[in-house]
Amino acid sequence: MARNRQDDEPASTAQGDSAARTLEIEVGRQVRDFRQSLGMTIADLARATKLSPGMLSKLENGQTSPSLATLQALAAALNIPLTALFASYDEKRDATFVRAGQGLAIERRGTRAGHLYQLLGHSLRGSIQVEPYLITLDQGSDAFPIFRHPGYEFIYMLDGELSYRHADRTYVLGPGDSLFFDADAPHGPQELRRLPATYLSVIVSPMKS
Repeated sequence: MARNRQDDEPASTAQGDSAARTLEIEVGRQVRDFRQSLGMTIADLARATKLSPGMLSKLENGQTSPSLATLQALAAALNIPLTALFASYDEKRDATFVRAGQGLAIERRGTRAGHLYQLLGHSLRGSIQVEPYLITLDQGSDAFPIFRHPGYEFIYMLDGELSYRHADRTYVLGPGDSLFFDADAPHGPQELRRLPATYLSVIVSPMKS
């Protein structure tokens, strides 16, 4: 007997809820283990992160989903890389699905120049870090050709047109054009030729320890 799409949705939702629940439990367990290994009480961690002891207790028991800002505060207070909080998560973790327009807005050096960054995923383990971004420049954006960071970067132009600098050379990029380069040299949009401009940026660098 044929089934319609609605027949499958409850099972899919249940699976998604179960995976999220498992992740919450594992992240909470990691936070508790790292806290205890440092001899910190929940009150100590609450003071260091400016979170309430009640919230931390719920988080450690897998009863709440922490925001990215909360995870960053916890990692800083525990003096560990953010990815360490996901280290014991044994579910499928090599895929990140992001619906159109729902990338996570991230602040980077170019944010103050009006560059909008949407993080589309990130690696959780291994010796390298992979960060794919969707970057949008509009009439309120400025040129910013002085980015420098470890690793390599690949950009793929989707819309608009830019004059993009890398080291001592400049490339005019339009839709369909791409550029792969050593990101340790100064680089970035030098001239915003046709806006709005949108491009994919994939940064590959050594995993931060």
